[in-house]
Amino acid sequence: MSNTNFLVPILIGSTALLIGARMVSWETNHPPVGACIGECYQSYLAEQQVREAAEAVLLAQASPADLGKRLYTGCAACHGMSGEGGVGPKVQGQTQAAIVSMLTAYKNKETRGAQSMLMWGQSEALSTADMNNLGAYIETM
Repeated sequence: MSNTNFLVPILIGSTALLIGARMVSWETNHPPVGACIGECYQSYLAEQQVREAAEAVLLAQASPADLGKRLYTGCAACHGMSGEGGVGPKVQGQTQAAIVSMLTAYKNKETRGAQSMLMWGQSEALSTADMNNLGAYIETM
């Protein structure tokens, strides 16, 4: 069997999946935004604003630990779902002050261990409030 005969079914199947995915909207009952014009698009925008406003209200009412939990999802791959460690060290049992201190050091490009370069990138986008929220959450573990 030639390489061409093998690739044709794969290409056809991939194309069909992409077309099917384009026709489905996962968030609402609207057609895909690219195919949604006029009133449909205005309705989509209005629903999006309602969702964003509701999320803003929930975030405003959230505790620092709740906000930190949302941020921790990016940490869990290396530090474990419960902070038990894995690729990265155990953070479970650390105080909020210790976490903030470590994250601040990483943000300032200080070397703290073998994986400091990885943490420099992770901490770069964190604000002081984000660091405090992460610390608050980790302290509850």
